[in-house]
Amino acid sequence: MNATDRTPADLLRSALAADPGRPLVTFYDDATGERVELSVATFANWVAKTANLLQGDLGAEPGDRLALLLPAHWQSAVWLLACASVGVVAEVGGDPAGADLVVSGPDTLEEAAACSGERVALALRPLGGRFPQPPAGFADYAVEVPGQGDRFAPFVPVDADGPGLVVGGEELSYAQLVDRAREDAAKRGLTAGSRLLSGLGYDTWEGLSAGLFAALAADGSVVLCRNLDRLSTEALTARTETERVTHTAA
Repeated sequence: MNATDRTPADLLRSALAADPGRPLVTFYDDATGERVELSVATFANWVAKTANLLQGDLGAEPGDRLALLLPAHWQSAVWLLACASVGVVAEVGGDPAGADLVVSGPDTLEEAAACSGERVALALRPLGGRFPQPPAGFADYAVEVPGQGDRFAPFVPVDADGPGLVVGGEELSYAQLVDRAREDAAKRGLTAGSRLLSGLGYDTWEGLSAGLFAALAADGSVVLCRNLDRLSTEALTARTETERVTHTAA
């Protein structure tokens, strides 16, 4: 992390320059048994491809509003950073009818169809798998993203003081987001190498911070757990030890 970093994309670039091979996001879904571990380099590659899809194929521009209808998931984290890379405002749980674009999981497709702009659907299947049948009116993320470029450059520089994220009815600029993430990291005692396990959803700032931004701001990593309530106390203890968790938010 550099003191001059003012956007989430800046934080990711600094992490990539410092240690591309270290873990950044380790994801568990305790309903399916899925586990995915993404290094900084792998995560950044997904972000670059998604940002290229967003800016190129979907025609998104800085200031556009994207309704993000996704749960806490590693692909949700990718979309949050892709939006920040382009300058698109990610409205977590936002109203698709009032958004320029919508990104939806499999359980919110009917709601997402209210968006009159570009619509992208994620199956959220293990290993980033595609839908067996593409949802009508939606681009299947797993089909569209693999062919995108591995490097990304925004057409227009991202304004750190412009709107960046809306969650829980509160709008934050990218700079405010980064400042708050740093504050949260300090409050939690996160430092370089910290491993924060989070079972919180992505529908609040607390969940977004614990599940992504605070760890990124501290040069740490996150163990993001979906459906954590299905795990026994013994299994959670074992995971904490296996994943070398240093901090917990659940």
